[in-house]
Amino acid sequence: MEFRQILYFMEVAKLEHMTEAAESLLVAQSAISRQIANLEEELGVKLFVRQGRRLRLTPTGRMFYARMSNAMRLIEQAKREIAEELEPEKGTVRIAFPISLAAYMLPMVISAFRKQYPDTKFQLKQSSYRTVIEEVMNGDFNMGLVGPVPTEDTRVNGSILFTENIVALVPITHPLAGRSAIRLPQLEGEPLILLSKGLVFRDMIVSACVKEGFEPTVAFEGDDVDALKGLASAGLGISLIPEVTMLDNVPRSTVKIPIVDPSIPRTIGVVTPVDRELLPTETLFYNFIHSFYKAGS
Repeated sequence: MEFRQILYFMEVAKLEHMTEAAESLLVAQSAISRQIANLEEELGVKLFVRQGRRLRLTPTGRMFYARMSNAMRLIEQAKREIAEELEPEKGTVRIAFPISLAAYMLPMVISAFRKQYPDTKFQLKQSSYRTVIEEVMNGDFNMGLVGPVPTEDTRVNGSILFTENIVALVPITHPLAGRSAIRLPQLEGEPLILLSKGLVFRDMIVSACVKEGFEPTVAFEGDDVDALKGLASAGLGISLIPEVTMLDNVPRSTVKIPIVDPSIPRTIGVVTPVDRELLPTETLFYNFIHSFYKAGS
């Protein structure tokens, strides 16, 4: 079994078309067809079945593709690790993160890190909270920024950088707008603007309200924090959002008010794999980000 055969197989499996795979790899279609046939002969099984113009993986082909995907990931990681052992300051940091940390926290930390290590590169992917953890667990990424930091998930290691509070973004025309703080029970019956169902941040707020004896009245839902800010700015309700998303500015026609009695804290931090070590450049960034927030605490 040759590396070239695996490379050709992976591309055909991904594109489900021999000609498109040949164009993608800049090789002749006959070369790909021949290598796939040789691979199937060596393995003694059919990896593809033709359906119209497409080539679909057989059940055995799907199993082989999953195994080879893991193998290719390990090969790429080994190549990166060797390069970064030689020059970790010129390597690549790959991070997955949720949208609530995209606007302020992540750019601020990367900017500070690049001042010290200007040749380091970054590959960033925005995902949902649960997807970030899955991607770290299955090897797509070695590092993820999340909030809250999982403390009981044995699939990943969680490390807390800091703790923030959820705040209320209140329209200036609202009767509560003049308060220096809002007690959580005061939000009972108020039209609230929350993130969509199924998102961990939404679950945190609902859980806190239920503990105080009431179900929150959800007037509007949004898929990202900017949408929540816009709806609050339009006077459509009180938005509950992460404090870290309010560090740059408060939207027009709104005021930011702390929530107390009880407050709703959220830990922010890093998740890493339990079964893999960070690559040299990733280790450099991991240590930097912890020092960065320790110095600011």
